[in-house]
Amino acid sequence: MRLTLAIAACAALCACATKAPQNAEEFRQEAPGAFLMKKETMEVARPFRDVAETFRKRAPECLRVAVRMTSSSQVVEAEYKPTVIVTKDRAELHLQRKYTKGVINVYAEPEGGHYILVADAYPLPGNKTRLDLIAPSKGLDAVVRAVKNWASGENVGCPDMTKN
Repeated sequence: MRLTLAIAACAALCACATKAPQNAEEFRQEAPGAFLMKKETMEVARPFRDVAETFRKRAPECLRVAVRMTSSSQVVEAEYKPTVIVTKDRAELHLQRKYTKGVINVYAEPEGGHYILVADAYPLPGNKTRLDLIAPSKGLDAVVRAVKNWASGENVGCPDMTKN
């Protein structure tokens, strides 16, 4: 909870000097070089169409949630909005978070909330898939682990969104 609030506060302070990405493409361009953000690339031994289908199924089922986090003195409520876009060349999973209570936004927020994760899957030869994942380096571990597992097919369970 404290880490989530710290990241939200840091994002708000950093936003004073810049604006938040307003779409997934801006997030792809800006986030990898931002403070507390990282980009990971991995290859999975799973066909692209299977990865895309898992994203289509699991993202809305697991990530379209509202959560309430409390500490001794603060209540934070957030709504998560996943979006999946699949073409023959790429499967995209975007995750946005909109704070509805307990956090003040100091800059323009895109419709649906701030982008907090973008995962792009690309087909590779030999029924393999490359996954490029951009997300915070801390604070979204359960979701990052779930998306990696969905891509690999190892564990297709839902993350505990209260742990983010």
